[in-house]
Amino acid sequence: MAKTRVSFRCNECSHSTPKWAGRCPGCGSWGTLQERAELATVGGGADRGSARVPAALLPSTPAAPLTTIDATTTRAVPTGVGELDRVLGGGIVPGAVVLLAGEPGAGKSTLLLEVVHRWALGGRGRALYVTGEESTGQVRLRAERTGTVHEDVLLAAEADLATVVGHVDHTAPTLLVVDSVQTMLAQDVDGVTGGTTQVRAVTAALTALAKTRGIAVLLVGHVTKDGAVAGPRTLEHLVDVVLHFEGDKNSTLRMVRGVKNRFGAADEVGCFELRDDGIAGIPDPSGLFLHHRDGAVPGTAVTVTMDGKRPLLGELQALVVESALPSPRRAVSGLDSSRVAMILAVLERHAGLKIGKNDVYVATVGGMRVIEPASDLALALAVASAISGRPLRDGTVAIGEVGLAGEVRRVTGAGRRIAESARLGFHTALVPPDSGRMPSGTRAVPVSNLAEALAAGLRP
Repeated sequence: MAKTRVSFRCNECSHSTPKWAGRCPGCGSWGTLQERAELATVGGGADRGSARVPAALLPSTPAAPLTTIDATTTRAVPTGVGELDRVLGGGIVPGAVVLLAGEPGAGKSTLLLEVVHRWALGGRGRALYVTGEESTGQVRLRAERTGTVHEDVLLAAEADLATVVGHVDHTAPTLLVVDSVQTMLAQDVDGVTGGTTQVRAVTAALTALAKTRGIAVLLVGHVTKDGAVAGPRTLEHLVDVVLHFEGDKNSTLRMVRGVKNRFGAADEVGCFELRDDGIAGIPDPSGLFLHHRDGAVPGTAVTVTMDGKRPLLGELQALVVESALPSPRRAVSGLDSSRVAMILAVLERHAGLKIGKNDVYVATVGGMRVIEPASDLALALAVASAISGRPLRDGTVAIGEVGLAGEVRRVTGAGRRIAESARLGFHTALVPPDSGRMPSGTRAVPVSNLAEALAAGLRP
């Protein structure tokens, strides 16, 4: 015999307590304890030490051999947007739930309108676009501006979850877009719209809807000030794919970065350009991050970074001027400021450059964000070039991590990086020793320390 025992579990940290409290004793969050019923076996089960095992229940679906399970129903279907399909791993799987998170105004709605338009245009069935933030007229105006009007794209302005399910029953779409999950309200769940309880309940209901009916679901989620997805952390565990939509408001470049993907690689990135007439994928984005290809300007250096599995060429620029302030300035844009400070210290100690009393400004071109250590060597060359007034040699890229002792260390994927630079016309590469086999047509110059790199990279 079994009886029901009531407990309260925190949505944030999963801490369980037998009594309700306004504040979770585990993590200190307010209003996150939710009631849940647990089955406590009194009799009819078997003993396992001090615990009681509940009586067996007949499963609704018996276990089947792995060889008899049909996998064709879970194959990815291309959305028609090439860069998004790249991040998704070839397309979206029927029954999968994809969470697209990003800051307000970044262009998420524009991208999703393009997705539903390409979906309908490719004859993949109806696409239902549910908006809880705008009216249908506002969405129609954007669709006309971006050229994404199609008769198989259905539009509904709803904020009630039950009504959204009714629309799904009535229209039978193969793709459902909800913009955004923070605006949806489940009437049978306590909490305010956009709160922790509501967001989690709405996401769980839409996930169950997708799994039971085989509908691909795209959810839009807002992010907090620190860049995390708004709502409980468990929201990311409920969905199959988590994508971050990134971009500087002062730039037209937008990037979709994979954070979690149950159906493919979780480190892919897709590049887009936001225009007045919509959004377009950029299959070859390296040209956006390069300005001085010939290296004729002092203070510039080109490196190759790996964003996921995609090599991207980026230009680093440095400006070093005499400071009129007691404490010289260090201004950094697009790079890790602590990494820049370390490279400046290594240059002064192991390359003999006098930087301490100068203002140093370092930036990337095109709004690119460079965080991996493989760009250390290019950064050091750019700063040294700015101080000496000697530009880098023509057609040269620099790849390598710089250590505190001034040594140049190996990086992963050197062959792919050099192949990408050769494709764009760079014929010389400064690389760490033992970087492996280099592609044909490229002259690799091994450098073991900063002194060798400066001698080989800068013009006489």
